[in-house]
Amino acid sequence: MPKRWKRRRSNFPNRREPVTREVFIAHVDREQEALRSFLLALCCGKKDDADDLAQDTLVKAYLSSVGYQDKGKFRSWLFKIAHNTFLNHKASCRTMESMDAARTLVGNTAADASFEHQDLYLALRTLPPKERSAITLFYLSGYSVKEIATITETSEDAVKQQLSRGRNKLKERLKL
Repeated sequence: MPKRWKRRRSNFPNRREPVTREVFIAHVDREQEALRSFLLALCCGKKDDADDLAQDTLVKAYLSSVGYQDKGKFRSWLFKIAHNTFLNHKASCRTMESMDAARTLVGNTAADASFEHQDLYLALRTLPPKERSAITLFYLSGYSVKEIATITETSEDAVKQQLSRGRNKLKERLKL
């Protein structure tokens, strides 16, 4: 290897060092809004649930930050933790079978009516958590199928199937 490459290489910090508290906070400041939007969509507009899951996600991320290597994929790493936290939270909850069942659960309070995309949130609520995650990551967060497979720890084919099933169910429920 030429000397100039060695010199340049030595200018880079050792990527095996744990992320410092300051670096972690800087990453969180940059990604916090995207995380909250992702969880708000997964929680079908329920801000309190999304905030609780975001807080749990950030605590889990901070506690496991020793294992994170700063390679520019912080958002994917954080979304993976958020996705797993969401799935754990929803494991004991069942999905709604119809839009009517979801509507009766949500109610007609002024706070609920203020959501701009309430019908979408209601339709998302009827999807199983894995389909809801795939739809949310793909359409609302802009991740590719490959990235979603990494975040959700499934195959690309499984993600494609979840997207297809989720789209079909949403079309049916939203009557598109």
